[in-house]
Amino acid sequence: MKDLKAKDVMTRPVVSARRHASARDIAMQLLSGLYSGIPVTDENGKVIGVVTEFDLLKQIMEGKDLVTLKAEEVMTRDTITVDVDTPLTEVLRTMMEKNIIRIPVTNEGCLSGIIARCDILKAHIEPEFVTYI
Repeated sequence: MKDLKAKDVMTRPVVSARRHASARDIAMQLLSGLYSGIPVTDENGKVIGVVTEFDLLKQIMEGKDLVTLKAEEVMTRDTITVDVDTPLTEVLRTMMEKNIIRIPVTNEGCLSGIIARCDILKAHIEPEFVTYI
C-alpha cells in the first residue's frame, strides 16, 4: 500500500450531478445500487459538494419534496477531496479520521474518479490484477 496512489485504486468513470439536478433524480441514481453518494460538480468539473443518502433522508425527514429540491440545496458543501497522486495511506487515514465512505479524486482540481472504502479493500485482496482505463 505504501507505493499505491489514489489513481491506482479510484473508480472510473465516475458519475457526478450538476448543481441544478433534482434531488429526486439523484435519489434514483443512488437507488440503482451502485452508489451511496454522488459528487456534485460545476460546469468546469470542479467538485462543489456531495449528495449522500443521508442528505436526502434528512430532507425527507423535514417534509421536503425531492422533486422540487436541487442538488445545491441538499448537498454537503464541506467536501473533502484528494488528488490523483495522493498516497493511498493518506487517503485511508483521511477516510478513517473523517469517517468518510467515499472520497472524490481530482486531477488539476477537476473530478477524475472516486474511491470508496471497498476499493481500498479490493486493492489488497487482488494486488496482482490491475485494470487500466
